[in-house]
Amino acid sequence: MPATPRSIDETFLALPLHALADAALARARALGADHADFRFERVRGASWRLRDARTAGTSDSTDTGYAVRVVHGGAWGFASGVDLTMDAAARVAGQAVAMAKLSAKVIQAAGSAERVELADEPAHPDRTWISSYEINPFDVPDADKAGLLAEWSARLLAAPGVAHTDASLLTVQENKFYADTAGTSTTQQRVRLHPELTAVAVDPATGEFDSMRTLAPPVGRGWEYLTGNHYDWHAELDRIPEHLAEKLRAPSVEPGRYDLVVDPSNLWLTIHESIGHATELDRALGYEAAYAGTSFATFDQLGKLAYGSEVMNVTGDRTAEHGLATIGYDDEGVAAQSWDLIRNGTLVGYQLDRRTAKLTGFERSNGCAYADSPAHVPVQRMANVSLRPAPQGPSTRDLISGVEHGIYVVGDRSWSIDMQRYNFQFTGQRFFRIEHGQLAGQLRDVAYQASTTDFWGSMAAVGGPGTYVLGGAFNCGKAQPGQIAAVSHGCPAALFTDVSILNTTQEAGR
Repeated sequence: MPATPRSIDETFLALPLHALADAALARARALGADHADFRFERVRGASWRLRDARTAGTSDSTDTGYAVRVVHGGAWGFASGVDLTMDAAARVAGQAVAMAKLSAKVIQAAGSAERVELADEPAHPDRTWISSYEINPFDVPDADKAGLLAEWSARLLAAPGVAHTDASLLTVQENKFYADTAGTSTTQQRVRLHPELTAVAVDPATGEFDSMRTLAPPVGRGWEYLTGNHYDWHAELDRIPEHLAEKLRAPSVEPGRYDLVVDPSNLWLTIHESIGHATELDRALGYEAAYAGTSFATFDQLGKLAYGSEVMNVTGDRTAEHGLATIGYDDEGVAAQSWDLIRNGTLVGYQLDRRTAKLTGFERSNGCAYADSPAHVPVQRMANVSLRPAPQGPSTRDLISGVEHGIYVVGDRSWSIDMQRYNFQFTGQRFFRIEHGQLAGQLRDVAYQASTTDFWGSMAAVGGPGTYVLGGAFNCGKAQPGQIAAVSHGCPAALFTDVSILNTTQEAGR
């Protein structure tokens, strides 16, 4: 299917976006709001699921509506609606102001003098932004999507040793219109998709079974990701049955301390849990304590905390091409940026929204406010948090060749981390024994365990740009009521020394 010119969906532009915003913002001003913003969203999500090459379920839903958020009397107010009339939009603005007034009374009664103030942001009038893709998946016939998944599933099923397959495809088109009383007005469209195939093998003699998924990450791309040259699906489908059969025969790991070479297909998740969440400033300040924990990387340690070794450089990035958290402007009208979180192993930055930026003395937010639906208030969410490769760094093969006794970790699986993002345990999909600089067959039942600073402090080398991969997930959870956000994490392959390795089977039996 040929690529089509990218443009904002005409049916979205046909909605009375500007008129609704004008009515809501005018009403908020008239009621004395110090700040007001209007956000109209239409989020369409569709999915396909196949079991053994046969359709097991499909869905296609759209969430449409708008929200008004205000600062009035030093307190937040928020309300949302679905009625597309000017009177209704003005009424929603009035409800938001009424909520702010009530919140101000509650805060005053509690004896708090804290007031909501927002960091300054230049006005961005009449801006349009569209994510980077070639073919919108919603322009592709459903039969083509299901057909490709069935074809790939049948290919896996035909391989020796594969007893069952699961396949899925998630696609999202997100349209947002934003306007505020400072003069910003933005219209945006994002497309993303997540394909995944899993093969299951069963040993007929013992009844033992295991599974293995594709390593292909979810991406901010279109249908071309599955049919073009952006990922070698055929090579991956050919490898999975062979790797899975070897894994079933592999010996269980001997617990101890090993050097690890960690592939980007595994390391992205460790970055997400131990760096991405830990450097969210609302969490570091204690505002996210009730649901998802706080952070060991507290604000008083900015510029001081030795997060890892000197080869560790991590950025927060809302601009990375094809990133799942890539935007033009966030849900507070802040333009997308890229910035340092960790430089040469030291904590030097956080992920901010406008309130936390102002609260802690930053001149400007770095654009990390996001709401996953029109019914939810924007909260501080994760950017694309990525470990930078070394400009002249080694290949994965070179990293492995320098290890005398270790393990090469590939693919993500289960994980566990404490509420402060400090102590963790991660597993993977494939583990290869390294002996004298060579891969020496797979191992099973492997988990690596460490504290965040010990683990990143043990990072002895990072790979070069040729090893860099942008991984990620659709389902990062945060806030109450809960919200879901998609986020990417890029990283190269990396070498870690003297890491504690557990045998998961032995641990489960204790």
